[in-house]
Amino acid sequence: MNRRDSIKALGLTAISTSVLVEACKQPENTADKPIPEEPKPETGREQWEIDRDKQLKSVKFFNDHEMATITVLADIIIPKDDVSGSASDAKVPEFIEFIVKDIPEHKVPMRGGLKWLDIYCFNKYEKSFIDASLNQQLSIVDEIAYPNKTKPEVQPGVTFFNRMRDLTASGFYTTEIGVKDIGYAGNAPNQWEGVPADVLKQYGMENVKI
Repeated sequence: MNRRDSIKALGLTAISTSVLVEACKQPENTADKPIPEEPKPETGREQWEIDRDKQLKSVKFFNDHEMATITVLADIIIPKDDVSGSASDAKVPEFIEFIVKDIPEHKVPMRGGLKWLDIYCFNKYEKSFIDASLNQQLSIVDEIAYPNKTKPEVQPGVTFFNRMRDLTASGFYTTEIGVKDIGYAGNAPNQWEGVPADVLKQYGMENVKI
């Protein structure tokens, strides 16, 4: 940077000698300094997708009470057992928070459903859903979890619970915990032992060397 460029960069018409001297110094030799590594791009994803995910994660949709309710419901739908962890162990509530922001048509039905659940629970037990006992929570879930057996007055709860159950299952079974829960082992190497003898015999090729 020369003297004229230094003055322009600083936006000054007059400048002290000491500042000019500093501005005109040669840049420090950085040959021996490590160059920070650029973050590696995520395989198979466009930059706009990465940026969009970051933007979605930077904002919060559900408040703390709503997230606590989602967590209780998710763990009722998929509780911890001897085989695997619960929905919350698999971070399903966080998944639901993300997916609702990613697919905005979930926002009103989910928020409205959570509000309906609290009002229904309060009218029945004078408590919000997360403040009710486990038996009280399960009794309400039993009223809305079986569409063919529900009463007309709880139909909004049925609609909400169907959505909540779908989101919970989608979140759980796309995680490592969920994959292990169903025993999916993925592709595995095999050893080819040739065409089975009964197949060769069927086509009259049992004496043919392959």
